[in-house]
Amino acid sequence: MREDQNKQQNKPSQLKTKWQQKPWFWPAIYGGIAAVLIGLIGIYSVVTNEEENPTVAEPTAEEDDSPVIETNAREETLKYPFDESLLQNAKVLQDFYDMNADAKTRENALLVFDQTFTTSSGISISINNEPFEVLAAMSGEVKEVKLDAFTGNKIIIAHPNGMETHYSSVKDILVKKGEKVEQGQPIGTATENEWNPTAGIHLHFEVLENGEHVNPRNYLSF
Repeated sequence: MREDQNKQQNKPSQLKTKWQQKPWFWPAIYGGIAAVLIGLIGIYSVVTNEEENPTVAEPTAEEDDSPVIETNAREETLKYPFDESLLQNAKVLQDFYDMNADAKTRENALLVFDQTFTTSSGISISINNEPFEVLAAMSGEVKEVKLDAFTGNKIIIAHPNGMETHYSSVKDILVKKGEKVEQGQPIGTATENEWNPTAGIHLHFEVLENGEHVNPRNYLSF
């Protein structure tokens, strides 16, 4: 009876020994352990990547409607305050007074009223001594509209680059203070005034940089 029990107890050990003696047994064991380790490493990598790179939420419809700022917008340059097709007929009646200019130019930049001389802070433009449409030389905002029949109504436009342009001796004004205007937009019509009657129908055009008058001819060729 005891011998039978001993035989039964020895059978598992014998089977175990036989399996271990197989040539593929230990490689299979090592391969299984390696597979488990690789799986654990893979799970760890996935968890680490999710912590370092959290998922970015998709933009909502409200966010998609937000305005897009154009960063490469072209900066405007000063243009003529009238239709360029009229340039060949345009004439500068009075120049900007520049101390460094020649005597003839300085003389042409003197304005006379009631036997009093004043220097011109811009240029007076005439086109065949006829009314012509006055255009905004650059985009900007109307800073002020001054109505004065004696000296000539004036429109002042402030521009994003800090410059200002002034348009005097105009009628039929089409803009008002605070209004945004685009470059080339009609803003009025050239006319005459009592303060400078010898000029006839003309536009007195001024350009300011940092609050100082500069010669419009620095930007425009006449």
